[in-house]
Amino acid sequence: MLQKPRRQTPAEVAILSRSASVAQRIEQTLHWALALGGGSDGPPLLTAAMHHAVFPGGARIRPQLCLAVAGACGDPHPALAEAAAGALELLHCASLVHDDLPCFDDAPTRRGVPSVHAAFGERIAVLTGDALIVLAFQALAEAVEPRTQRLMAPLAGLLGRRVGGPDGIVAGQAWECEPRVSLAAYHRAKTGSLFAACTEAGALAAAADPAPWRAFGLCLGEAYQVADDVRDVVATSQQLGKPAGRDRALSRPSSAAELGLCGAIEYFDRLVERSIEAIPDCDGAALLRALVRAESERLVPQDSVRDLALAA
Repeated sequence: MLQKPRRQTPAEVAILSRSASVAQRIEQTLHWALALGGGSDGPPLLTAAMHHAVFPGGARIRPQLCLAVAGACGDPHPALAEAAAGALELLHCASLVHDDLPCFDDAPTRRGVPSVHAAFGERIAVLTGDALIVLAFQALAEAVEPRTQRLMAPLAGLLGRRVGGPDGIVAGQAWECEPRVSLAAYHRAKTGSLFAACTEAGALAAAADPAPWRAFGLCLGEAYQVADDVRDVVATSQQLGKPAGRDRALSRPSSAAELGLCGAIEYFDRLVERSIEAIPDCDGAALLRALVRAESERLVPQDSVRDLALAA
């Protein structure tokens, strides 16, 4: 039997009401970062394409997660935490630009608007993804102050490992080019690695040990990818803001194909619970639990995705 998602408690609703200030911090950081990478002297098409790739954003769950973990660890360096959160979102946006390219998904839309290659051409799209990757590290470096200088190398190294090979998001994209791949390895690289970077970077930006936060990020990232697999089957292109049914069309690894829709949703529910259990004991644990609960309901809501899966 598929479990119905637990309703949020009044305490969780109250905690989530604070998210507006977090969203404002994220958007301000991204505008600041794009200003670093743009300018009147640069190629206008590239500048416009970078802005198109980042704004308007999606749920911004990755930078939210980074800032929530930094807050749970005391957030002694908010400017560095914001820069780390912004860098993670820029890396995510870069991965979407490259993912949509004709040589991969050939997706004409993203977030309900034309994808970067559809709006600006394939050559500019390739350069846009590259530029956003570089800008992520530039923004992180620009935010470093004398008192946080010692944290720069660990943060930059962490982001590099979680984005590059052999098990970062670049590896996740590369697994799609292989004739055979383990679904778990694919999910871990494609999505889990960047979610782990969010939790680890949040801790590092607060000068805390990142190691206890890795399992939380990995579990949450895998849950997010399983939800994406399910939604690719049951949701419409309009609901997704991107083409639906691409996993089957491109023969990509998918938990929905391997486990069936109901099995994939049951696995998603287990991963959400594992994520919550993996949150280290800290003052901000309630906020993090509320964030995970709210995001799980947004991704796999009872009155649409779950009902559609039961009817399939």
